[in-house]
Amino acid sequence: MTPPTTPPTTPPTTPRTSRRTVHSGGLPLAVFEQGDPEAPTVLLVHGYPDTHAVWDDIAADLARDHHVVRYDVRGAGESGVPADRDGYRLEHLAEDLFAVADAVSPDRPVHLVAHDWGSIQSWEAVTAPGAERRIASYTTMSGPSLDHMGYWLRHRLRRPTPRHLGQLLHQGLHSWYITAFHLPYLAPGVWRLGLARAWPRVLRGLEHVTPRADHPQRSLRRDAVRGIELYRANFRPTMGSPRERPTEVPVQLITLTRDRYVGTYLSEGLERWAPKLTRRTLHAGHWSALLEKGATVAGMVREFTARNEPGSADAAAGGAPALDDGRLVVVTGGGSGIGRATALAFAEEGARVVVCDLDLAAAERTAELASLIGPAAHAYRVDVSDGAAVDAFAQTVAAEHGVPDVVVNNAGIGHSGTFLQTTEKEWQRVLDVNLWGVIHGCRAFGTLMADRGQGGHIVNVSSAAAYLPSKALTAYATSKAAVFMLSDCLRAEFVGHGIGVSTICPGIVNTNITRTSTFSATSSAEQAAKQARAAKLYARRGFPPEKVATAILAAVRTGKAVVPVTPEAKAARLLSRLSPGLLRLAARLNIT
Repeated sequence: MTPPTTPPTTPPTTPRTSRRTVHSGGLPLAVFEQGDPEAPTVLLVHGYPDTHAVWDDIAADLARDHHVVRYDVRGAGESGVPADRDGYRLEHLAEDLFAVADAVSPDRPVHLVAHDWGSIQSWEAVTAPGAERRIASYTTMSGPSLDHMGYWLRHRLRRPTPRHLGQLLHQGLHSWYITAFHLPYLAPGVWRLGLARAWPRVLRGLEHVTPRADHPQRSLRRDAVRGIELYRANFRPTMGSPRERPTEVPVQLITLTRDRYVGTYLSEGLERWAPKLTRRTLHAGHWSALLEKGATVAGMVREFTARNEPGSADAAAGGAPALDDGRLVVVTGGGSGIGRATALAFAEEGARVVVCDLDLAAAERTAELASLIGPAAHAYRVDVSDGAAVDAFAQTVAAEHGVPDVVVNNAGIGHSGTFLQTTEKEWQRVLDVNLWGVIHGCRAFGTLMADRGQGGHIVNVSSAAAYLPSKALTAYATSKAAVFMLSDCLRAEFVGHGIGVSTICPGIVNTNITRTSTFSATSSAEQAAKQARAAKLYARRGFPPEKVATAILAAVRTGKAVVPVTPEAKAARLLSRLSPGLLRLAARLNIT
């Protein structure tokens, strides 16, 4: 019997591109359109020294369900050239953007997506009074507002902490080309005398980008020379006298973890200017994000535009970030204590939360509370000591909710006992949950994150006991020290995938771990009495789990590697470096 034949499938065709000319300020702008004009309009703005062609992959992808518009900015590609430097000022660039938007979508606001200098000039438009009536959403990559950056610079100069000075030095070293562009003759001469010809090799070597027929563009040399005026016309005047430039437009910031020119710290405090802010991360370089990971960027843009399209439920509720900031966060041991506080803190920021716990009812209560303050949350029963169960949980999360952006390996148990008192069974229980639970979570979700290629962050909750030895906490301290070292090793490995790893080391925190902790060589009655005493001590200490959750969110935001929480944890961390011998002496004390 001959099996039925399957008709050959026809690959999707790239929507045809049409060209028109839009005039702005006396200059002709070359505008290119793809897709259904009745669909939501996405306006793509390129940076320096590119043209609209840098968006080819992303435009073709988005044109399947959007009206995609690109244009060559003034002085680049097929567009007109300003008569003098003043013609490159930000206000003229913003006028061009609005002129194109009015021409291609006169009756509906557009979704703006920009990169590099395209982002810088788009910020000028997005922060214009009333911009929210013409711009439905703004996705920005590798280009801060010069006004916002001016305030960022002033703040760090006024508060010259070591961290602020380090940021200034780092960004200064990576912005060397801006200084070079202000020198007469040098930069134009370099482009004319060989850099334009060598640009494909530069992209291949630094960005790992494979040159293609339409990129770099044939007009690169003259585009690059003319585009230097963007820097000369705007950097000093704007950053020297920055203006208050807030916006009500929903903004999606895609941070590129391998960007050689724009530091991640430049977006610190951006919520002040863009309260409807969604932060996303992509493990890519400055140009590879567009030229190698176009499908991923298109997916981020598609998701954000859908949530902010006028008439959608999210837009009607005031914009997506107030409901959903685009992140998916998984928290183990989320039924109580630090896990619950962390889940609620992420939910309050607008993250979608998935919690798991051995106690399903407790996990469901956390999910219920998270859903009241943020997007819908979900709960699962998982025994983190069971590797197969954690693997299955990770696959379920990926299938039903997506690959998480943040994973908090928080599940843990307490145990007290000297080495000789602690039985093999007790050792096994502590290590299975506290160490193997973290290993299982890092492996299962770390694999998903690495395969996705968009970066992410893993938080492993260790303890001050990791560096504070005690003869009465042998098994517990050993498990937490192992988590500490595991995190250090993972940090070195995962950096190549754009995945950050933070180790959180709480001290005495008022959670229910004391009520479930076990004690070696004790009867049931003695164990219950010790649990009650420990719970009373921790309650009297009064350090709430919400403060640990705040530290976790800060670690994810800043990428900090090791975060001691509570004064005693910070003091012990310092002492472990200054006088480890003193800590070894203190380890002899009885603390139970």
